[in-house]
Amino acid sequence: MSRHGLAGVLSGRRAVYAVLALWVAVAALMGPLALRLTEVQNNDSLGALPAGAETSRAAERAAAAFPESDALIAVAVYVRETGLTPADRAKVDRDRTAFARYAEGGRVPPPMPSADGRALLLSFPLAGTDEEQSDAIGPVKERLSSGAPEGLQTALTGSAGADSDLFDAFAGMDLTLLLATVATVTLLLLITYRSPVLWLIPLLTAGVAGQLASAVVYLLARYGGLVVDFQSQNILTVLVFGIGVDYALLLVARYREELRRHADRHAAMAVALRRCLPAMCASAATVAAGLLCLLAAELPSTRGLGPVCAVGVAAALVAMSTLLPAVLVICGRWLFWPFVPRYSPDLADRDVTADHGVWARIAHAVGRRPRVTWVGTALALGVLALGMTTLSVGLPGNEYFTREVGSVTGQRLIAAHYPAGTTAPVEILAAAEAAGPVADATRAVEGVAAVAEPERSADGRWVRLRATLTTDPTGDAALATVSRIRAAVHAVPGADALVGGDTAYELDTAEITNRDLRVVMPLILAVVLLILVVLLRALVAPLLLMASVVLSYLAALGGAGLILDLMGHPRLWVGLPLQTFLFLVALGVDYTIFLMTRAREEAAALGHAPGVLRALTVTGGVITSAGVVLAATFGALCVLPLVPSVQTGVIVAVGVLIDTFLVRSLLVPALALHLGRATWWPGRLFRRAPAPAVANAVPSMSDRMR
Repeated sequence: MSRHGLAGVLSGRRAVYAVLALWVAVAALMGPLALRLTEVQNNDSLGALPAGAETSRAAERAAAAFPESDALIAVAVYVRETGLTPADRAKVDRDRTAFARYAEGGRVPPPMPSADGRALLLSFPLAGTDEEQSDAIGPVKERLSSGAPEGLQTALTGSAGADSDLFDAFAGMDLTLLLATVATVTLLLLITYRSPVLWLIPLLTAGVAGQLASAVVYLLARYGGLVVDFQSQNILTVLVFGIGVDYALLLVARYREELRRHADRHAAMAVALRRCLPAMCASAATVAAGLLCLLAAELPSTRGLGPVCAVGVAAALVAMSTLLPAVLVICGRWLFWPFVPRYSPDLADRDVTADHGVWARIAHAVGRRPRVTWVGTALALGVLALGMTTLSVGLPGNEYFTREVGSVTGQRLIAAHYPAGTTAPVEILAAAEAAGPVADATRAVEGVAAVAEPERSADGRWVRLRATLTTDPTGDAALATVSRIRAAVHAVPGADALVGGDTAYELDTAEITNRDLRVVMPLILAVVLLILVVLLRALVAPLLLMASVVLSYLAALGGAGLILDLMGHPRLWVGLPLQTFLFLVALGVDYTIFLMTRAREEAAALGHAPGVLRALTVTGGVITSAGVVLAATFGALCVLPLVPSVQTGVIVAVGVLIDTFLVRSLLVPALALHLGRATWWPGRLFRRAPAPAVANAVPSMSDRMR
């Protein structure tokens, strides 16, 4: 069925009630499933590396040779800056006895003193299943903090402390993020529509779309092997509301326009749907296809984000192209009160520029000096991109939280009183017969402070050596040291050595992320370009749009870099450049799709220049509103207590605003006007001869509004 027939069916007098009834049934079935999404949440992928990474292979070998390797490690820290007292040491002894009931093997090793006599460490693996280990962290923390002599600082760190802090930080955050997103969208819709009722319809429809998306993701995770974690679930919530409301703004604006041309609201909706569906479908296809490009990534947390969010985009499109039109038509014109659009038979002959006065003036200014406009805008974006110099890639583990938590406090205390690499030793697993040469090779590496005695596996095949680094294990110097250790131990004959540990993990993550950037970024650009070529039936215009969004991405990183530097979070999580690139390319193209599809429609009737300017005039308000809504919804991620979430929210919000106010409003239309009909090369609009009277003229104020 063509879009003309589909639009007529969806807006039919009986069909709208059938569509509403169908969605009520869908909501009743999917709602309970959506609530169960957290049951299938698997956060292991957030910190996982591909199976082929050396850190992963080392962890697999350690788990087989030293079964306790999978246990959470509790590290209790005791510090008194003036020196530990007998009462402090008695506290440590009591805690060591109490902790034994939670420790693997029922025993806690003796405390490890610092060289300055101001700190003691108790480090032990927790016993039991994953659930039993998690349950034990609470009593350990409670015991650690109770009965401490005045002035003694205590903290729980290690993987057990980090696991507990992560759980505590995100307790209730799903609801907090949802409420923040809904509140933001509600406020912006009230401002946009200036109606006490109309804003509810897009918001409720987006909520239904979110429930549908969550239910489908739950089913795919439960029965289809889809991996969903709290990161992808949070972004799913934001994406569905942001994109869904964007589509709603586009459709409602066109519906309002058609209500003035048609006495029958069903006919008005049929025309509005027919005009908006291509742009909405192209937008959804662009974003979804871009998201699915993440399947080519090797980093599991990046790869898993793609299909989850693609489901959300599809759900938003389906809801906004079926449920929203049905509800709008059923409710009638009164929804727009107090600014109800009335049928005006003489609309074509009437000047209604009051509806688009600001954007008519902007279009007139762009049309007068297109070259100056696009050159000036491009230079401004280039200058803004210089802010990228404030950013770096590589977020240390002790900076993941937006506030200091117990595990970070513990790491800080340890770093102040023990060798820099104590908290994260490098683990080397090698064949038992090569233990000596491997240890000697490791000690000879620059940057290694000490190598502990080899620990032999139960079957006698393997040994594990722990090397302490002289530098901060999260710094560039430590990464270079691990590279040197790997080169040294790999060269030992017959050792079959593997190097793992936290610093090795960071090194492998950086290398894999660089690979993903080289592979996935060009793939995203190619896929989005192909969609634009098919949609616009041209080659020059899609190339211009792709160049504009890449420039916009660089400017977004620069602008966000200045903000993040002021916030104290200039070091980006390694997966962030690729993820934000995807969102900003796919979502940024959205607005130019809305503009250029309308420009193509108008150019076919009026000629190129009048068509571009009219498109800018009539879409300016709705696209700007959509951009502000989407930026604000992504900005809601800043309520989450993780730095990567805050960084994502800031970068995407800044990028969307740049796309909305600079790229789509100034750069793209000015470039299209400067190039003239060549914008549509080699399509039909390029080959069509211009009408002499209007081809290169800026349309009059009344003509712009048709």
